[in-house]
Amino acid sequence: MPQRHLDRLTPVDASFLHQEGPVSHMHIGGLTIVEGPPPSMEEFLEQIRRRLHVVPRYRHKLAYTALDSGRPVWIDDPSFNLEYHVRHTALPEPGGWEQLQDLTARIFSQQLDRSKPLWEMWLIEGLEQDRFALITKTHHALIDGIAGVDLATVLFDLSPDPPPLPTSGRPWRPHPEPGTAHLLAAGLTGALRTGMTLAEGAVDALTHPERALTRAREAAEGVGEIIWAGLNPAPQTPLNVPIGPHRRFVGVTSQLADLKAVKNAFGGTVNDVVLAVVAGALRSFLISRGRRTAGVEMRALVPVSVRTEDDDGGGNRIVVMRGPLPVYISGPLNRLRFVSNAMDGLKESKQALGAEVISGAQNFAPPTILAQASRLNFSTRLFNLIVTNVPGPQFPLYVLGREMLQAIPVAFLPENHALAIAIMSYNGQMNFGLLGDFDALPDIDMIGKNIAAELATLLELARESAPAAV
Repeated sequence: MPQRHLDRLTPVDASFLHQEGPVSHMHIGGLTIVEGPPPSMEEFLEQIRRRLHVVPRYRHKLAYTALDSGRPVWIDDPSFNLEYHVRHTALPEPGGWEQLQDLTARIFSQQLDRSKPLWEMWLIEGLEQDRFALITKTHHALIDGIAGVDLATVLFDLSPDPPPLPTSGRPWRPHPEPGTAHLLAAGLTGALRTGMTLAEGAVDALTHPERALTRAREAAEGVGEIIWAGLNPAPQTPLNVPIGPHRRFVGVTSQLADLKAVKNAFGGTVNDVVLAVVAGALRSFLISRGRRTAGVEMRALVPVSVRTEDDDGGGNRIVVMRGPLPVYISGPLNRLRFVSNAMDGLKESKQALGAEVISGAQNFAPPTILAQASRLNFSTRLFNLIVTNVPGPQFPLYVLGREMLQAIPVAFLPENHALAIAIMSYNGQMNFGLLGDFDALPDIDMIGKNIAAELATLLELARESAPAAV
């Protein structure tokens, strides 16, 4: 069988490999709760096996070369074993929400094995009320959160009785594992392709100098804004301490209509409401820890997708912005107005453009520079925690004829970050997934309760502001 073309990781994909360490695991995923009795393991495996050709990356593993500039390539795993990646377990009695959260935390405490395809899926039995759960766990180098939602098509259907998906037509056979010469050639090809892209850009600049100057000026302004942000570090908080490998997890369920009601009453966007709710929850958390909040403005790392309709869905297409969390503001409504105005300013700024310019420049970076850039990107100097909001489908999904009732995302903890909050909308819900360090955040439950309380307060204010019905 001939060797296939080898795909190099993008600089952003590779940055998640460089950032990973014994205590900072760079996998993301989610917890879903499904109605009805669980399928048998054999039935579940067959459901996935029939659809893996849709996402061939799930059969790929990493391979390294001497010329990869810190960026390995994806190759077929010749010993791929679906039963290794799909796990089966059951909750202890009584199979309630607490037990499911604890299991999720334990699963996300374990680092993925880099010698194999970087994903796991867990089928969880024993959940009360005649339900079961699924836990997905995928390395961030494999896919970003926005595209990760699309990958649910591998498992989920749009109806309880869908037509059969097209099959690949033949059994999957891995390409032979490439030898050193082939890997070196892939490294050289990647370097040549990058050089050609640079040359094409130079030709375009000569042909359209005014357009090139405008782009260069905007890019320089964007990089300048990022440098300025780095010179104004995020404040020290109890969330920015050394962490260990073990995790806690809390899920908070809310309704998308409630966040939209707040948005409609006071302006801004749903994401503004999310950030204001998180800011209020963290203010209460800091006060409970005996910390002063006067003059403290925390910062959230907010991933922004720059994926276009023409992108093929592979790899990460995200940049990051630093969103404000004004924990010094005591009033919920004033916090929301501040966040909304600040986020409008960020959108009009060149911060996202600057981040994309830096990401693109990493195409030419040697491994040591790439690793340093990755560490800087996740530095506690720049932000206090990740807050990522992923849009999901607003209609029910099904797995083997059973409806998915809830979907709660799980983010990751960079080094010295004890909390990450991921939010996902699904079928009218807006669910928060809180991942925390086990030792630094024994009170993570309180932050979850604070989020629910903050949203309830804003919703009540929105209802009070609504004109009375005639």
